Amino acid sequence: MSHKPSVLFVCVHNAGRSQMAAAFLTTLSQGAIEVRSAGSQPADKVNPAAVEAMAEVGIDMSAEIPKILTTEAVQDSDVVITMGCGDECPYFPGKRYEDWVLEDPAGKGVDSVRPIRDQIKTRVEALIASLIPASA
Repeated sequence: MSHKPSVLFVCVHNAGRSQMAAAFLTTLSQGAIEVRSAGSQPADKVNPAAVEAMAEVGIDMSAEIPKILTTEAVQDSDVVITMGCGDECPYFPGKRYEDWVLEDPAGKGVDSVRPIRDQIKTRVEALIASLIPASA
């Protein structure tokens, strides 16, 4: 594949689920996939429990900052994965859209965020397999 696939993760606050998904995809794809994340109503900072849960698996999200969802980010992505942003995500024909139904980690402690993190990792691994053919 000459074109590097690109993925945009979108949730409301861009502080938990979409940040964890982007961090997993960045790490697990080893640069083979362009990764973006954004929120329709970004929070002031990334959820500390999400940062802690990811640190437990060796991924540092402490420098990440929630970003506003832009039309350009959607246009520039091959795959758009929404996580509870509903109708606030712009739609463009020809894009692959998936909606991942995941519990919102907002306001939860790290014990409650771990299972969400693990679900996201499993979904990201499947996403990578769908975007990058296995080497023969």
